[in-house]
Amino acid sequence: MTLPRSACRARDKDHSSHKDNLAVTAVALQDHILRDLQLGNLSLAGHVKPNVQKKENQAKSLKRDAKAVIDTGLKKPPEDSRVQDPEKEYVLDPVPPPLTLAQKLGLFAPPPPPLSPAEWERVKQRSVLQGDSAQPCPICKEDFRLHPQVLLSCSHVFHRACLQAFEKFTNKKTCPLCRRNQYQTRVIGDGARLFRAQCAARIQACWRGHVVRRWYRSVRKATPPADPALRRRFFEGKFLQVSQRILRSFSTDVEELFAEIDHCLAVNRSILQQLDEKCGPELTAEDWETIQAQAAHREISECSICLTPLGPHGGSRQPRATVLLSCAHLFHHACLLALEEFSLGDSSPLLACPLCRACYRKKILEW
Repeated sequence: MTLPRSACRARDKDHSSHKDNLAVTAVALQDHILRDLQLGNLSLAGHVKPNVQKKENQAKSLKRDAKAVIDTGLKKPPEDSRVQDPEKEYVLDPVPPPLTLAQKLGLFAPPPPPLSPAEWERVKQRSVLQGDSAQPCPICKEDFRLHPQVLLSCSHVFHRACLQAFEKFTNKKTCPLCRRNQYQTRVIGDGARLFRAQCAARIQACWRGHVVRRWYRSVRKATPPADPALRRRFFEGKFLQVSQRILRSFSTDVEELFAEIDHCLAVNRSILQQLDEKCGPELTAEDWETIQAQAAHREISECSICLTPLGPHGGSRQPRATVLLSCAHLFHHACLLALEEFSLGDSSPLLACPLCRACYRKKILEW
């Protein structure tokens, strides 16, 4: 039994359409797998922000069109600091990748839509509650410090360079912890802020320790300890400091000291020479007898200092000692000693007789 020609044409058409659908499906699957393996949609491999690229192109065009540059003398910031702020947070893949043929045919699920700012804030709060930024990077096991840091849409945090190396190694976009596919990434600075806060706290702690140690040293220098041995050592050190300070305050010029000694010796020699010239040489016994005869010839009967009688003829029971001077004047010995003590404050270095003002030598008389 043979089928009619129209039925054969319909059957051939259905068979050919089924073959075409299988071919399209195979091509779509192959294209999707190739795109997935080619890392065309990785978030970190050679990604440049569109706005940044536009600004760079504008800057290059301005440089080409510029004819003269005016130097203002001010230091210009480096190019990287003007392009992006290290404290600013931004999404690395704000626009989802285009759909492949397999995703358009419904063979694979399309990528999730970009997260809104509110959703990113909830993801970040979940990461903060977990304390991911305060812990080391799960890939390299090192602290984040000031290195670039990224937050995934699954609330996991990594170093940007570590995640880039992991994506290149695995050839697919999968979270290293939860194995979530087609995640979104956002650059954050929580680890850098925590590291700055830790550094500031450490600097403040070191400064407070320095201030306290300096205060304690000043207290130890000013307050003696209660222990007897330490107290003795404390005062010995203080005495040594005072003595050294006194020694440093004095002049230790040896030549000046010897010159002062020579000057004093010259003054003393001149005084002795004046005494020898005025008083003359030592008197002998015969000289004293001659001087005593001269005094008797003068008939001196009273002391010229106290105006009382001399010798045993004074009215007192115990006569006072009489002294004879080389100038043949007589005085009470006690009166002459008192006069000599009184005259020590005089500017003249020589002692003179109260009557004739001559330099004298004295001898105590015995009655």
